[in-house]
Amino acid sequence: MPLQTPASLLPDVETLTACLASVFNGHDSCGEGVRILDRKLPRMMSTFPNEVVTCQWANDNKGRVFIKYEAGHSHDSFGHRGGVAYEAEVYRRLLQPLPDFRPKCLGAPADPNSGRTWLILQYVSSAVRVSDLVYKRATRQQRAMAESARWIGKFHATHEARVREAEFSFLKRYDAEYYRGWWRRTFEFAHPLCRRFTWLNKLREAGDEWFKPLLAARQTAIHGEFYAKTILIRNQSLFIVDWESAAIAAGEIDLAALTEGKHWPVKIVRQCVREYLRSRWPDGAPAGFARTLDAARIYLHFRWLGERPDWAVREKTMWRYDHLRAAAERLGLL
Repeated sequence: MPLQTPASLLPDVETLTACLASVFNGHDSCGEGVRILDRKLPRMMSTFPNEVVTCQWANDNKGRVFIKYEAGHSHDSFGHRGGVAYEAEVYRRLLQPLPDFRPKCLGAPADPNSGRTWLILQYVSSAVRVSDLVYKRATRQQRAMAESARWIGKFHATHEARVREAEFSFLKRYDAEYYRGWWRRTFEFAHPLCRRFTWLNKLREAGDEWFKPLLAARQTAIHGEFYAKTILIRNQSLFIVDWESAAIAAGEIDLAALTEGKHWPVKIVRQCVREYLRSRWPDGAPAGFARTLDAARIYLHFRWLGERPDWAVREKTMWRYDHLRAAAERLGLL
């Protein structure tokens, strides 16, 4: 969104101080003495209001935290996203047990006035989004992408055997109706383009065939929007953020997201696929992996084209139809 976060969506300093004190009680920081030294608004508005807060504790230690506020906002996206309270549960149940995961969740208090959830995370200073390496540090781009592929492959391998555990029962699960919904909306919204892309009618006639590989694949816990813009890097360390779309689904969806777009060189995409396979399945990929990855790519095109009617027809997303057609042809749907 083009607008900066309005200050009116953020809590007053007294409420903020009281909530931070409640969170840090029991931490080494001595929460009862929290003072707010500085508050910085993000440069751009995101889905939810957020800010970076500099604190000082009774022991004179200082630190910064990142806070995301529910603030009455909702961006359900047809069941794809879960919101701040859902993301807090993802941190608590899925991510917090991972010893090396960063940024750590420090707490998820309820706003004392509205009862809505705040998500308080460690602030990652001096980090760069992997997506920005394309423009700012091109020499690091390939290494960062490969490392991201290795990270998500290991994450999927770790959770593949645990998706039936009660601890993860709260996670959304992609089923046939979920995939079918994105397919249905895309064809509805893309109707004005049927003469331009005549092959869309044939793809529509293929029905559910496109997502069958996704349902047949090994299911695991996924990020859901594992794009390079949700991965921060500092030195050689990765920090994965924005987990409100976490779900149980085919892990190939995260790999497809990481490598999606018209700007990634083929060499980088191929390396990411190799690194993912080595990390998740060191003894060899399962049969049908390539088909599942293409199905995941098709899903992502439907997912974004089927989000809003204007998104399906705007010129800046026309590249998706070319990539959608190519993936559908590889699956034999066209």
